[in-house]
Amino acid sequence: MKPACDSERITRAHHLYCRMTGQSLSLGFDRQRMWYELMRQGFDLNAVQRVIRYLQREIRQGRRNVGALKLTNLLQPDRFEEDLAISRVRLTPPPGTVAKPRPTPLDPKVLEQNRRQSLERIRQLRDSLND
Repeated sequence: MKPACDSERITRAHHLYCRMTGQSLSLGFDRQRMWYELMRQGFDLNAVQRVIRYLQREIRQGRRNVGALKLTNLLQPDRFEEDLAISRVRLTPPPGTVAKPRPTPLDPKVLEQNRRQSLERIRQLRDSLND
């Protein structure tokens, strides 16, 4: 069930955004409407906070432009959903997962021996087909 989208939640979300980004933006009707649309999709204050932190981290590391934190960009539901999903992506295996061992590189002498054996088998096969 999606949480209700009341004016108090919209105001809290806007103040959270302003506090986290160090901006002081008015909450006019157009911005209230954008917040309403985002929250109507089921996003809550925790999601807003998570996306802002994610974008700030990406901006600091030079992977995103500061424009990603513009309120009009942040409040586009499709982009917000994608940024939220990316912020949750695990780039390492979960704890307790056993990593598959990497194959050890073969000795060049063994590789050469295997190559010669393969060539000999191909020659034998070719000879048997020509008979």
